[in-house]
Amino acid sequence: MKEPVRTAVFPVAGRGTRFLPATKAMPKEMMPIVDKPLVQYAVEEALEAGVTRLVFVTGSSKRAIEDHFDRDAELERALAVAGKQDLLSLVRAILPAGVSCVYIRQGEPLGLGHAVLCARPAVGDEPFYVHLPDDLIRAGTGCLAQLRAHYEVHGSSVIAVQEVPPGRTRDYGIVAVDENNRLQQIVEKPAPEVAPSRLAVVGRYLLSPRIFDILESTGRGAGGEIQLTDGIARLLGTDPVYALPFEGKRYDCGSKLGYVQATIDYALADPSLEAPLRAHLQTLR
Repeated sequence: MKEPVRTAVFPVAGRGTRFLPATKAMPKEMMPIVDKPLVQYAVEEALEAGVTRLVFVTGSSKRAIEDHFDRDAELERALAVAGKQDLLSLVRAILPAGVSCVYIRQGEPLGLGHAVLCARPAVGDEPFYVHLPDDLIRAGTGCLAQLRAHYEVHGSSVIAVQEVPPGRTRDYGIVAVDENNRLQQIVEKPAPEVAPSRLAVVGRYLLSPRIFDILESTGRGAGGEIQLTDGIARLLGTDPVYALPFEGKRYDCGSKLGYVQATIDYALADPSLEAPLRAHLQTLR
């Protein structure tokens, strides 16, 4: 039987400079898609995959994330007194009973690999998820749950991938795989002419705890940062790692265009907003 995956790591220490000035005082992960912040979508996906421990690797300006997942007794009392039971239920459901949160500061912005390494004391010697909230994936079955299903069959690390246009390989870790989707190579942000494929790693990983020892000895790579991609490349020397072309639609909410597209699509999926929003969009033609 495969060891259960109980922990999800959320690297949320970035400053969100592409969304300034909105992110000057508000974490980018707290920016809403309709009525929920990005980080809540991320947590809900992790809960669907069976996670009971949420590890947030944060920075000095991320207190709002902690507040969001904390209880607000005053707000709950006000909603109860006002008879707003639906809203009270929504607020209380943000963090279900039996789920714990751990917050770890990433003292320096040394890259995704470093952020994952910071989570080691909370994760321990267990397999774990890494979820980047900027990558919002809308799917019937959450992307992390898809990774879990693959892991339950193969018992090995697995990462979500998506084919990208040739000119976009510079923006991603790119993988080469065999006929069984087992990784043969992974390269951080290669130029199109040297990219091993167009399969790009997106912000979902299920990793063996052996990655921690590897990251401990991984030097700084692209951009002067400790790259998770480099750690996974070294992991291939001892462990199988699989690529999973996930089912669902991905929105790059780290970009303004992707964020707006996600907001529109999620609003159109809301029965209370769909008709008036479609009517508005018709006036823009």
